[in-house]
Amino acid sequence: MSVYCKYFLTTSPLKSLKIIHSLGCSVRRRFYYNDRPYVSFGGVWDINLQKVFCKDMQVIFDFLSEKDEKSLVEEAEKLLKRLRYEYDHWDNAIHGYRETEHLHWNEYNMGILKRVQKTAFHSETQDMKLVHILDLAENGFIKPHVDSIKFCGNTIAGLSLLSDSVMRLCHTVEKDKVVDVLLKQRSLYIMKGIARYEYTHEILGSNVPNLMNYTVHKSRRVSVICRSMPEMDFHQR
Repeated sequence: MSVYCKYFLTTSPLKSLKIIHSLGCSVRRRFYYNDRPYVSFGGVWDINLQKVFCKDMQVIFDFLSEKDEKSLVEEAEKLLKRLRYEYDHWDNAIHGYRETEHLHWNEYNMGILKRVQKTAFHSETQDMKLVHILDLAENGFIKPHVDSIKFCGNTIAGLSLLSDSVMRLCHTVEKDKVVDVLLKQRSLYIMKGIARYEYTHEILGSNVPNLMNYTVHKSRRVSVICRSMPEMDFHQR
């Protein structure tokens, strides 16, 4: 059985998902933005688990203006231009990438990052000051992985620049539970809770038909990623 549910995705940072219409309990549901599916659940899901997942994996479209995106890319380019694209990674998680970390952003971009922090992190959550910049080539992709608790805490927030892409999440135990999430250019995703700890996540390669056969073409993609500090109890062990 397939049940289709329409959601409205707001550009307001304080309201990420609002249910407009739903029908019963579903085996598979898809969420829509401007009549395009942006989240697709595969496998057998309890409807309550879907709701928890949507709370812990949020996407805010049009979080950035074109001016914001241009400003972030320009500053990132200055840091990335001397780096070569790499096709192996220390933990074999990324293919076709350049990456760096940045602390001292210009005033305009610091204002953008403060908006990210206000939107994604609770007041009691301490976010890491170093911001991760990850540049994926057009033929690049990120393999399934769960971010190590050694390096970040409960919340990961990422800005998607230059290209649309699809993030796929797969339950670490129940492998049939798969979720495809459309990350639109200039969107912000916020991953926490069960989405952060209980599911691997990956960025699919270019021209992958998914989300009801709607092909998302991923070209070069730059992401600006903020993370919360690792949990204190981990360091105290």
